[in-house]
Amino acid sequence: MHNEVNSLGRNAVAIDEDVVAGLGDRTIGPEHKGLPPAAWGHTVREFLATAPSLDQFETPLLTIDRSAVDANVARMAEWARAAGVRLAPHGKTTMSPQLWAQQLTAGCWGITLATVWQVQVARSFGVARILLANALVDPVGLHWVAAESAKDPDFEFVCWADSVETVELMDEHLRPAPGAAKVRVLVELGGPHGRTGARTVEQAHAVAAAIAAAQRLTLAGVGGYEGALAHDRTTEGVDTVRHYLDELARLHRDIAAAGQYSDAAIVTAGGSAYPDLVVERLAGLADEQGAQGVPTSVVLRSGAYIIHDDGFYAGISPFAASRSDHPLRSAMHGWARTISRPEPGLALLDAGKRDLPYDEGLPVPQFVAGKGGSAVDPAATVSALNDQHTFLRLPEGSEPPVGAVVRLGLSHPCTAFDKWRLIPVIDDADAESPRVVDLLHTFF
Repeated sequence: MHNEVNSLGRNAVAIDEDVVAGLGDRTIGPEHKGLPPAAWGHTVREFLATAPSLDQFETPLLTIDRSAVDANVARMAEWARAAGVRLAPHGKTTMSPQLWAQQLTAGCWGITLATVWQVQVARSFGVARILLANALVDPVGLHWVAAESAKDPDFEFVCWADSVETVELMDEHLRPAPGAAKVRVLVELGGPHGRTGARTVEQAHAVAAAIAAAQRLTLAGVGGYEGALAHDRTTEGVDTVRHYLDELARLHRDIAAAGQYSDAAIVTAGGSAYPDLVVERLAGLADEQGAQGVPTSVVLRSGAYIIHDDGFYAGISPFAASRSDHPLRSAMHGWARTISRPEPGLALLDAGKRDLPYDEGLPVPQFVAGKGGSAVDPAATVSALNDQHTFLRLPEGSEPPVGAVVRLGLSHPCTAFDKWRLIPVIDDADAESPRVVDLLHTFF
């Protein structure tokens, strides 16, 4: 078990490490894409004891680089501590309890999730503090939260609401639910053309008043997602994010001044694109001892930092190599084999949309793997993905031979992990023959 002291001074078990370790006893089978048939029938622990190398695996394949993950976790933990904010990384990025455990051990305050089913998965591994970054109006889910809270008083759960209608429905569903514990709810502030969230601070105040008046809810803070309001680092995009975060801060100060919080408060924002702006605008609200009034924790929910990428986040993150002396590193790669060279300047690889992410940019060819491997021609690009094919375009005469394996840089880890149940972790993606040192289980 890993223990920490939470922001209010109580001890809390972050995750049940024995249950996480038990994943090593799961049996490998043909349902685990990319794993060699020689591994079938063996437990993960037994297979890893054979010290497998990557060239024993089938293609297509997704891998995670252990050294990059370790560096990214340490980098973000150090940065958050220095900024005086808490981290509750979004667990939906990986849905991997092994990685959640690593993040919690590094000092993360909790785990963020997006659906009540994801919360239930996390609870099955003993995660003790969960922020559901969504409204919860499903009656079955609300009754489960109530029952779980009654069963384990140390379970800390918080979700959010963006309308009076949502609050009233939650309270209605919870009134007959077991136990007496109230569900902690944040007021979600959104913005024009954004995703969910009350569209104005004034509307958000009505939501806060409804939460404070509800029988089975308690007002626990404010939150939202700035990443829905911009998608780049142009002056306009950055200004939009800053204005939104200033409004979120104003909402929190108003609620605190009105005395509507029952005890401590959470102020939460922050995807993986603008965490620096969240710290710039919100870190000053952190006051966990309550020296200025209501004890307040500022919580970042960045999820993609642990994996980073060679695409979208490499371009927008404040921790990209072009913006930071201590950058995050891409920890994920695709590996696909050349299966056809049907015409000059075109090679078809055996990975596709069912294997690799493509919603925030297509894969980037990096090099031809294996003994005597070589860099791919700098002009090479991936022009399209089909379900099971990658179209690799490159200058005539530089096509990789049939059978050659190409390593691909990828964009957007959130839509990479969901395609794999068991992901090999390698010691070094740049090695001539990477060694597989672990297997990550995912729950999607």
